[in-house]
Amino acid sequence: MTYETIIFSKDGKIARIFFNRPEVHNSFNSTMIKELDVVFEEIKADKSIRVVVLSGKGKSFCAGADINWLREIINYSFEQNLGESLQLAEVLRKIYLLPKATVAMVNGAAIGGGNGFLSACDISIASEDAIFGLSEVKIGLVPAAISPYVVRRIGEGKAREYFLTGKRVSAKKALEIGLVNEVVPHEELEKTVDEITSLLLSSGPEAIAACKELLHRVPEMSFDEVKEYTARMIANLRISEEGQEGMASFLEKRKPKWTK
Repeated sequence: MTYETIIFSKDGKIARIFFNRPEVHNSFNSTMIKELDVVFEEIKADKSIRVVVLSGKGKSFCAGADINWLREIINYSFEQNLGESLQLAEVLRKIYLLPKATVAMVNGAAIGGGNGFLSACDISIASEDAIFGLSEVKIGLVPAAISPYVVRRIGEGKAREYFLTGKRVSAKKALEIGLVNEVVPHEELEKTVDEITSLLLSSGPEAIAACKELLHRVPEMSFDEVKEYTARMIANLRISEEGQEGMASFLEKRKPKWTK
């Protein structure tokens, strides 16, 4: 498929997606949301892909909603707005629940909804030149669709501060509050992301999928539910083909087959 607003490529087991609207700082519109929905469905179905890297072309990661799109939706009905909002929420959900590892390579500004995309990823690595802001309140809106992912990343206390003030923060501050996992000099960004992807590829693909399910479900369970759920998960993994290979390779002091 040919995409208008994103670039999608595969390099062995790694998929790369770039927001590709550098002339408007990779701000998103309805076309980009639809294309992201399609590409993440494709990635989910492709068993050869094990790691996804998400980044932006040009100087920005993603500057949130496109101002020209806002000019259109200001005249939308409630039903039209609901449909657009549900599409964005569904894309973020697909990124978050994807049973493969996802890495956000934050090459520049991440404003508004851009923070939703990096927060929905498993790991976010940022350039020290990047800036961040949850500025929706400044135009009378709220970071609604992205809130489940941002709140999980930075916690309610910090979310209250940044959702309500809308203030911009540096990459260093984003690291302090947990919005990103690591900050590196801009010229080292790609190298650092490559090192992370190599580590992810050395992990069992089924184990990564199980870890993501564990992280999603356990916080919402009672202690009684957690006991049964986690015991069953590890028992199933131990008798699985991947688990048997992983344990055997460890005992035999060799690399597991999935690393080849």
